[in-house]
Amino acid sequence: MSQVFVRGEGAVSPAGWGVAALRTALARGEPLPMKELSRSGRSASFFIRSVPPASPRPEFLAHGRLRRASPIAQYAVAAALEALGSDAASLQNGSIRLGIVLCAMSGCVNYSRRFYDETLRDPATASPVVFPETVFNAPASHLGALLGSTEINYTLVGDPGTFLQGIALAADWLLENKVEGCLVIGAEEMDWLTAEAMTFFASAASVSEGAGALYLGREPRGTERIELAAVTNPHLFLKTQNRSQAARKARSELAPNGRSELLCDGLQAVAHLDRDEATAWEDWRDARLSVKTVLGEGLMAAAGWQCVAAVDALRGGLYSAATVSVVGCNEQAIAARFSRLC
Repeated sequence: MSQVFVRGEGAVSPAGWGVAALRTALARGEPLPMKELSRSGRSASFFIRSVPPASPRPEFLAHGRLRRASPIAQYAVAAALEALGSDAASLQNGSIRLGIVLCAMSGCVNYSRRFYDETLRDPATASPVVFPETVFNAPASHLGALLGSTEINYTLVGDPGTFLQGIALAADWLLENKVEGCLVIGAEEMDWLTAEAMTFFASAASVSEGAGALYLGREPRGTERIELAAVTNPHLFLKTQNRSQAARKARSELAPNGRSELLCDGLQAVAHLDRDEATAWEDWRDARLSVKTVLGEGLMAAAGWQCVAAVDALRGGLYSAATVSVVGCNEQAIAARFSRLC
């Protein structure tokens, strides 16, 4: 894949609001502190890594579509606006045809839990105002309305590998001239419902929330040329192909490029969760960055953070290429490579 460039990136994470906060936390390399999360009827609490309150309060929250929006929409919009940078103003006069691909796994769980809780308690008094915020494509809809974009707008639902599928989809749109720029956002919000669900499948994982966004275009921004070099095929977890085999196949599609390269993997310092991906990349000898060990298991947001961290490292000039490996929770293994062009 060529002639698709990363024009900007944005992030909201447990480290704070913005790529700079994420960069600082990753450079420090220490796991961020946990926050206690309780729920009625359960004696033990959950512990998560949550996004700290924004200070100052983002101006976009005054927009009519975002006044009562759930946290996932707030995180997605903040990351998207940071990625767009000065191009956000160009959208208002219609000079850029912008596509949007929002990726989520658990989605708008806060309002979903609240709506169904109200419905179960008393269907006659359940608030219809809450319901629109429960659907998966609410954050992308809010973002499109805020930006005034009338171009193609997709929401992809799947495991964290779906974020890289979203990047491949955006690249296709750009190469087919369906859009002139495209935002790809991975976002999640935490609720006790999600935290409890994770205990059934990955109890050792430290769940977290936030968003990561890349802004892609056919032309680079300024003199920095960060190109999307490749996205592998998604290798599914099947009866005939287990998670370990899928991870190795994704790895095999990216041949060594012979230059200084960073690997942004999805390891989180939990042996049984890391095993398959760690085995697939066990002979990696170049630099390595494990975002989740610092920020936690942010599901789709974590895949976004991996890509943002990879691109940010390339902008820092320390590497000529960066590979992102995502071995998802229950669907697929997939990888992508970004290159810094001279």
